[in-house]
Amino acid sequence: MSATPRDTAARLGRRLACHQALHDPQLSPGNGSGWLKPLQAWQAARLERSFAGFLQDPARRPAARFFLTDVYGDHDFARRDADIARVLPKMQRLLPEALLATVADGIALGALTHAFDLRMAGALERLSPRRHVLDAALYARAYREVGLPRLRARQIALIDDVGNGLAAALRMPGIGALLRLSRLPARAAGLGELQGFLERGFEAFAGLGDAAAFLADIRHSEAEVMRRLFAGDAAPFTPVLRGRAG
Repeated sequence: MSATPRDTAARLGRRLACHQALHDPQLSPGNGSGWLKPLQAWQAARLERSFAGFLQDPARRPAARFFLTDVYGDHDFARRDADIARVLPKMQRLLPEALLATVADGIALGALTHAFDLRMAGALERLSPRRHVLDAALYARAYREVGLPRLRARQIALIDDVGNGLAAALRMPGIGALLRLSRLPARAAGLGELQGFLERGFEAFAGLGDAAAFLADIRHSEAEVMRRLFAGDAAPFTPVLRGRAG
């Protein structure tokens, strides 16, 4: 049985609640760790290096940049998610169910990523309580201490889900016009951050061409990095992208 808009909105609501709890310093004290911000900055820089081949490819650069800034990078999504939580009932009238599902996947990815960040920060506190300078060797030790390979694989799958959702939206008749027409109503309804996320995603994927190959390359790259980290590889971040450039 396929999901209904009501089902998708309920799933989105649950994921928002989880996301907000993970970012709440009272509910998740790890947000106060001195390791959290250095960790997130280091991971963002690592992703930038891993995506170098995509960023050098004019066709793939916008989609790669969108992933780094809006999907899987070191970006504060608190405003977007607060907007969504505040006007969740209105979203069912403003957005097609397929886009609503993509938003839910994006928030699930953000929640899972932050949950891992909190666990990684805790591991780094134990491994290096006084020194907050991160390198690949220390990161790999913390990564293996946190473990949870099945959830790491789920994180990669969610990246794929968000990308496929946006790619599928391009095939929906009139979606570009719908996003343009909904810009002012969305902002008036308090959905400006969400509207911007969808517009940037749509524009990035519109010029991409073969979205399936792009997403397969990301999936391959991140899965290989995960495999190397868990295996204790001496150079886990050596570029593995199969992109057309670089």
